[in-house]
Amino acid sequence: MIAEPNAASTLPSQKENAVHDETVPESPAQNGTCVRNGNLKTPREKRKVREQCENIRRNSPAGRRVSQLQNGEVVEAVTLFEVVSMGKQAMQSVVVDWVEAYKQDRNVALLDLINFFIQCSGCQGMVTAEMFQSLYKKDVMQKMTETFDKDNEDYPLIRTGPYWKKFKANFCEFIAVLVQQCQCSILYDNYLMDAIISLLTGLADSMVRAFRHTSTLAAMKLLTAVVSVHLNLDVNKHNAQRLCEVEKKRLSGKRTSYRLDQLERKRKEYEHKLLEIQNMMNAIFKGTFLTRYRDVIPEIRATCMEEIGSWIKTYPDAFLNDSYLKYVGWMLYDKQAEVRLKCLLGLQGIYSRKELVSRMDLFTNRFKDRIVSMPLDKDHEVAVQAMKLLMLMSQNCGDVLSAEDCEMLYQFVYATHRPLAVAAGEFLYKRLLSHGGDKVQPKGGKFGASTDQLKRLIHFFLESELHKHVAYLVDSLWDWAGKFLKDWECMTTLLLKNADEAGEALSDAQESALIEIILATVREAAEGHPPVGRGAAKKILSVKEKKIQLEDCTRITEHFIMVLPQLLAKYSTDAQKVANLLQIPQYYDLDVYSTGHLEKHLDALLREIKDIVAKHSDMSVLEASSRTYYILCREEIAIYSQVDCARTQMIDELMKQLNQLLDCFWQKEGGFCMDAEEISRMHSTLRRVAAFHNAHDLTKWNLYDKTLRFLVFETEHGSLPVLIILPALQCTYFSLLWQLAAVSENSPKETLFVLRRQLRHFSQICTCFLHHKEKDVREKAFMILCDWLLILSHLDSNNNEEAVGLLGYLPNTELQEKLFSFIQEHVFMDGEEEKKDLTEEGKDEACKLDDLHKKRSLLAAYCKLIVYNVVEMTAAAEIYKYYVKTYSDFGDIIKEMLSKTRYNDKIQSAKTLILCLQQLFQTHAESQDSSNGVDFSSPSFANIKELARRFSLTFGWDQVKSRESIAMIHKEGIEFAFQGATGVDGKCLPPNLSFLLIISEFSNKLLKPDKRLVYSYLQRYITEPLACRGDKWQPLVWYRNSLLSNEDEESSVLGSLGEWPPVGSSKTSSFKRKLSNGSVPETSQTEGSKAPEQQCVSQLSSAAGKSRKRLKSQEMHLQERLPFLCPGGIRRRYCKDEVKTEDVSAEGPEDTIEDVDVVGTDQDS
Repeated sequence: MIAEPNAASTLPSQKENAVHDETVPESPAQNGTCVRNGNLKTPREKRKVREQCENIRRNSPAGRRVSQLQNGEVVEAVTLFEVVSMGKQAMQSVVVDWVEAYKQDRNVALLDLINFFIQCSGCQGMVTAEMFQSLYKKDVMQKMTETFDKDNEDYPLIRTGPYWKKFKANFCEFIAVLVQQCQCSILYDNYLMDAIISLLTGLADSMVRAFRHTSTLAAMKLLTAVVSVHLNLDVNKHNAQRLCEVEKKRLSGKRTSYRLDQLERKRKEYEHKLLEIQNMMNAIFKGTFLTRYRDVIPEIRATCMEEIGSWIKTYPDAFLNDSYLKYVGWMLYDKQAEVRLKCLLGLQGIYSRKELVSRMDLFTNRFKDRIVSMPLDKDHEVAVQAMKLLMLMSQNCGDVLSAEDCEMLYQFVYATHRPLAVAAGEFLYKRLLSHGGDKVQPKGGKFGASTDQLKRLIHFFLESELHKHVAYLVDSLWDWAGKFLKDWECMTTLLLKNADEAGEALSDAQESALIEIILATVREAAEGHPPVGRGAAKKILSVKEKKIQLEDCTRITEHFIMVLPQLLAKYSTDAQKVANLLQIPQYYDLDVYSTGHLEKHLDALLREIKDIVAKHSDMSVLEASSRTYYILCREEIAIYSQVDCARTQMIDELMKQLNQLLDCFWQKEGGFCMDAEEISRMHSTLRRVAAFHNAHDLTKWNLYDKTLRFLVFETEHGSLPVLIILPALQCTYFSLLWQLAAVSENSPKETLFVLRRQLRHFSQICTCFLHHKEKDVREKAFMILCDWLLILSHLDSNNNEEAVGLLGYLPNTELQEKLFSFIQEHVFMDGEEEKKDLTEEGKDEACKLDDLHKKRSLLAAYCKLIVYNVVEMTAAAEIYKYYVKTYSDFGDIIKEMLSKTRYNDKIQSAKTLILCLQQLFQTHAESQDSSNGVDFSSPSFANIKELARRFSLTFGWDQVKSRESIAMIHKEGIEFAFQGATGVDGKCLPPNLSFLLIISEFSNKLLKPDKRLVYSYLQRYITEPLACRGDKWQPLVWYRNSLLSNEDEESSVLGSLGEWPPVGSSKTSSFKRKLSNGSVPETSQTEGSKAPEQQCVSQLSSAAGKSRKRLKSQEMHLQERLPFLCPGGIRRRYCKDEVKTEDVSAEGPEDTIEDVDVVGTDQDS
C-alpha cells in the first residue's frame, strides 16, 4: 500500500501529460510536482539548470513550463525526471533540496518522488493528489497501466544512444544519492521507505514491461544503497560498543556516568536502526528480487544477478551463504547470455578474495561442473569470463579442478576466438608452465628456468596432438609468457646441444616441435598481429608496440644471422625441420648484414641453402629455399650483388644438370630411353627448376622450349611418366607467365605475335590434358587452365592496348562445356562414387580430407571463372543444382559464388537462379508419367522446392534491397509456368503449371506493393476464373494465395478454391503491356493488340541504405521501373496503403527465422 498522505488535499488539481517526442526525455512538469530552481545553491547552478531544461523543453512540443512566484521573482519549475536526465552535476543539490522539501511537507515531496518513478518508466500519466489520497496501491497501478501507451513499447531504460545510456547511469546514481542523504534522518521515519518500497514492489508486479524493468532496477539499486548504509551502521555500532567497554573499565568503582549512559543510548540507537535496515532489506529482497529474478525479460534477470553479486561481495556476512548463492548458481543455466555473464562476473568478485573462498565449498561442489563446461558457451564473452573465473578458482580453491578438467581447459588455447584463447593461455601458463605450477625446481645453468618452461611447453604441445596449430598456441601464450617465448638464445642453444651433454639433448620429435615454436614466435614478434583465422583483421599497432616490434626484429636478425647456418647444417637432411628454419630469414632486418659487417655469415647461409637444394626434392623445402633467395635478392639492399651472384651460380648448375638429363632423355629419335633412376633424377631436377621459376625469372635460360617438348611428346605419344609431366607442365606455365609480365608499352609486334602463338598452343595442350589417363595430370591441367584463362581475360599489359588485344583470350562455348564436364565428373559425380568406395575400402580420415581438399580447390577455381565473367554466368545454374546435395562439403564455395555474382549483376544472377530451378523442374517432369502430371509428393520435387527455399534465404531480410531480383524471379517463373499453354483463353492446363509451387517460396520476399504487381501480372495469363477449378489448377491457387496472404481485404476470397478476387474487369482490360523484352504474352490476344507505350527499364532503383519512409516516392515510379507493368486500377488502390511505411521494415517471412543462410546481405545494392 502507498502510505496515506496527511495533507494531500492542499495540492492543486493536476492533469495527465500529452504525448512526448521519442528522441527527448518526457518532461511532464506540473504545479506542485517539482523541485524549485530557487533552492539551488549558486546563481551559476540556477542558470545551468534553467538553460538545460529550456533546451529539452524547446525540443519537446508536449513539455509545459510552470511559473511560480517565490520571494517576488518568477522561478521555473524543474521535475526530478528532468534533473536526472540532465546529469549528475545538479543532482546532488536537487536531492538535498528534495530532502528539505520532504521535511516541510512530506506528502508533496513524496508525490514528487512517486511521479518521478512513473515518468522514468515512460508512462505519460501522473499520480494526482486525489489518486494519491483516495486510491489503494492496486488502483493506482491500474490507472497508470491504463494511461500507458500500449502501441509504444519504448521507454527510457531501453532507448539507444549516448543520451539514454547516460540517463540509466544517472537514474542509478540518483537512488544512491537519495539514500545517502536520507541515512541520517528521514530514512527511519517509517513513512518514506515504506512508501517507496511499496510503490516499487507494486510496479514490479505489473504486466507492463516498462514498469517492471524500471522498478526492478530501482529496487535493486535501492537495496545496494541500503546495504552500504547497513555496513556503516555496523561499523558505528561496533565503535560504540568498544567505547562502552572502555568507559566501563575506566569507571570501575563508580556505578553510573553520564558519558556511559550516552554511549549506551547511542549503541541502542544503532541497533534499532540496524533492525530497521534489515527489515527494509528483507522487504526489498522478498518483494522484488524473489519475484523478478526469473522474469521473462532477460534485462530484468540480468539486473537481479548483477546486484546480488554486488551484495555478496560487499556484505558477505549477511549474503555469503547458500540461501543467496543458490540463485546465482541456478541462473548459470539461463538461456540468455547476458544473464549468464552477470552471474560469472559476480562469482569472479567472490572467488578473487581468498577469505571468502573457504565459505564457498558447497556452492563450488554443486556448480563446478557447470562452470567448467561454460568455456564452450556459444556466446564468446560468456566463454571468456568463464575461463577467467576458472583461473581464479584454480588459484584460490586448491585442488578443486581435477586433472581431467585442466586437460580439457588447456585445449582452449587452440580456440579461434582470441580473447578466449588468451584467457586459456593464462590458465595454461600459470598452472602448468610457470615455476609455481611445478614442484620440481629448475636445474641450474644460464638458461635453467627458461629451459624448464620450454620443455614443459614442448611436452604439452606434443601431448595435445594438434601439431599444425603451434601458431595458435604461441599466440595464446604471448601476453603471459612473452618473455621466455622471446628467449631465442635459449631455444637455439637447446637445439645445438650434443647428446653427450648430461642427457640434455632433445628427442627428434621434441626438436621438430621446438623448431616450429621458434618459427611461430619469430613470426608473432615480427608481424605483431595474431595468425590467420584468429582475429578479423590486422590490428593497428600503437607507437609503443611498433617500437617493441622493431626492437624484436633487430634481436631476431642479430641472433639468427649467426645461428641459422649452424642449425641448417645440423638438420640439413631433415626436410620438415629445414623447411621451417628457411622461413626465418623473411623476418630479418637485412640492413644489419651491411651495418654489422656480417657478410661472412651471409656466405655461410647461402652455402647451406645451396647444399639443401641439391639434397632435397621436397616441394616445401624447395619453395622455402626459393623464397629465401627472393627475400635476399632485393635490389635496394646492399647485399643484392652478393646474393644474386650466388643465385645465378646455383641456377647455372641446375640448368647444366637438366641439359645433361635432356640429352640422355632424347637420345632415341621419336622416343626416350631412361630407367627408373634416371626418371627420378629428371623428376627431382624439374621440381627444383619449377620451384625457383615460380619466384625468379629464368627466361634467359630458354626453359620454355625444353619443357614444352615434353608436353608435345605426351600429347602425340602419351607414354611419358607422370613424374615428368607434372613439373614440366608447371615449368612451361611459369615461363609463359614471366614472358607476359615482361610485355611493356614498347614491346615489338613480332614478339607479341610469337607470344600469342605460344599462349594459344599452351591452352590447347592443357585442354587436351583434361582427358589424360592419369588423374593427377587432369587435375593439374585443370587448375593451370583456370588460372591461365583468368589471367588472359584480365590482361593489363602496362597500358599497351595492342598487347591486350592480341594476347587477351576468352574461352569459347566448347571449352566452357569441357570445363564444366570436368567439374561434374571430378567433383560432384566422383564424390558420389567415392562415398561408396570409402564404405567398402575404409579409407583413413587423412585420405578423405586430402581428397575433399582437392575437390574444393577444383570447384573454387571454376567458380572464380564465373565470378570474374570469364565463363558465362548461366553456367552457374549447373553448379547451383548441387547446392543442397553437397552443402556440407561445398556449400560455402557455392554460396560465396552466388554472393559475388549477385553483387556483379543482380538481375542476371536472379535469372540464373530461376534457370537452375527450371532445368531441374523439366528433368523431373520428363521422368514422370505425362498422363498423371507432376507428382508433388515425390522426393525429387521436394528437393527442388527445398533448393528454392534455400535460394530465397540467401536474399536476407532487406526486401527493398533485393526487390528487383525477386521481381525478376517471379516474372520469369510465371512466364515459364504458362509456357506452352494452348488456346487463346488459357483454359487448357499449361504443362509447367506446377512450377508456380516452386517460385511461391520467393513470395515472402516481396514487398506488399510488389505482391500486388506480381499478382496483376499473373492475371494476364488467366482471363476466365471459372477455368481454374479442379485439383489440376491447385498450384495456381496456392501461388495466388502466397501473393495475397497478407491482404486483409482479400482474405475472404481465399476460402474459395477457384474464384479470383474481383480486381475489376475494366481495370484488367486497361493494363499496359510492358515486359522486359517488349513482347506481349501469347495467352491474351485482345490485350496484346495494344502496343506498349514504353520499353521497361531493366532495373528498379534500389532503396538500400535509405529510409523505408521513402517507399511511397519509389512506388510513384514503380510502373516505369519494374520489368512488368503496374495496372492503373491496382496502383490507385495500393497508394492509399502506402503511408504505413513502418510496416515495410517489419515484413519478413516467418518460416525463415530459424535459418541463417544469408548471402550478400552486407553488399551494396
